[in-house]
Formats: sequence, C-alpha cells, structure tokens
Amino acid sequence: MGQLTSADGTRIGYEQGGSGPPLVLVHGTSAGAGRWAKVLPQLQSRFTVYAMDRRGRGGSGDTPPYAMEREFEDVAAVVESIGAPVDLLGHSFGAICSIEAARRVRNLRRLVLYEPPMPVPGATSGPGVRASEDLQRLQDRLDASDREGVLEIFFRDMNGMPEAQFEAFRQLPEWRSRVAAAHTLPREVGAVQAYRFDASAFTALQVPVLLMLGGESPPYFGSAIDMIARALPQAQRVTLAGQRHVAMDTAPALFADSVLSFLS
Repeated sequence: MGQLTSADGTRIGYEQGGSGPPLVLVHGTSAGAGRWAKVLPQLQSRFTVYAMDRRGRGGSGDTPPYAMEREFEDVAAVVESIGAPVDLLGHSFGAICSIEAARRVRNLRRLVLYEPPMPVPGATSGPGVRASEDLQRLQDRLDASDREGVLEIFFRDMNGMPEAQFEAFRQLPEWRSRVAAAHTLPREVGAVQAYRFDASAFTALQVPVLLMLGGESPPYFGSAIDMIARALPQAQRVTLAGQRHVAMDTAPALFADSVLSFLS
C-alpha cells in the first residue's frame, strides 16, 4: 500500500495497480479501498488505478476534530501527488469529496461522479430530511457497540436498500471492513446533511464530467444530478438501467463499461 500525507498531516493510504494513465477511485460512506474489487480487473486493464482509503479506515489515519473539508484535501493530495494528468472517480460520499477536490487541483483530466448524496433545496426526501432522528439512531447503535446495527440502519432504513440486495451486500468480503469503519458513519452522515453545493464555486471547472445514476435509484439522487448538471452544462449523463446505488457490486461489467467508455 502506498501512503502520503494530507494537508493537515493525516496519513492517507491507497492501493495501486494496473497500467496506463492514472485513475483515482474514491469510495463512499462506510466503505474502503476494497469496495472496488469487482471492477478493478477491468479498470486496471486500461489504467494505473489508485484506490484510496478515506481517513478513519484501512491504511489511512485520522486526525480530530473531523471536518468534511479535510476529506476534500485528502483527495486533492492523492491527485496532486501523481503529478501527471489524472482521471478521478468518486462514488456517493466520495463523489462529493471528488467534485470538491476537482476545484483544488491543477492536474485533473476528467471527473466521474456516481450518485453524490447532496441535499437538494426543497427536497422532501434524501439527505437532510429527518436529520436529527437518523443521526441519533446511528449514534445509539454505535454507543451500544452494535456496529452491524449501524450499517443496517444506514443501508436498509435510510437508503432503502432492498432486503435481498442487503443480504447479498453483507456477504461481500468488504463487509468486514465496513463493520470496522462503522464509527465513521454518523460523522459522515452529519457532514452530508450539513453540506451545501455552491454552484458558483465551479464556474472555472472546465474538465469533462460524467454523472452516473442508477435507473432504479431513489429520486433524490436524480435531483442531485440535475443540480450538478445545471452548474456544469457540459457534463454528460449515463443511467445504469435496472441498478441502484451500488452498480459496481450488482452489475460490475455495466459499471466498468460505462466508466471506460467515457474515459476513452
């Protein structure tokens, strides 16, 4: 595992493999670098892939107090450390980190965002709705040392993952890492609920952008994609038919083909 130091002195680890131009992968909430396992072979056949562990898990350290902005700096540090023009792919929470890192670096070539859970003004569902209730439930489970319970609330109750998909999800090798990182979930949920997308901050972002959306995902993800598209009118969209929030697990070939088609 490679390591570097972020702006606040935190150690950030990443797994590197494959050959070709550099591609940085940024995972979502509760996950780690291993969450890309099903799509790595396809991506590494065309790219040198840097799959980072966000702070608080895996090969990365953690520095209190937590602030979402430090996560943006972590992604920027990984991208800038490569030096050459870099493609950047972020999923969920990692997609928010990626778009914010995009305006902090100078060597970004292309950007892929898969369902960033951004609060949308006026929304009646999604991030920011029932905020205090959801956070309290997560914290109560964590305080009771019920780490799997934290994940159950997040995926099944808050994100509406179908029962069959959730049971398949917990059988993946990455599940153990998610349990180990459960302590990061309440703080990241709180950070997302407080986050506000400032469209005016991205007027200088002139790189090609792909916005990815699951065809069966909850509507609030589509609303977030619409909000970003209005700020980045040159962005392209792709809908992954029949998929929800974790197509890299449920349809890895479709996911990888969509990403590689854009990056080609």
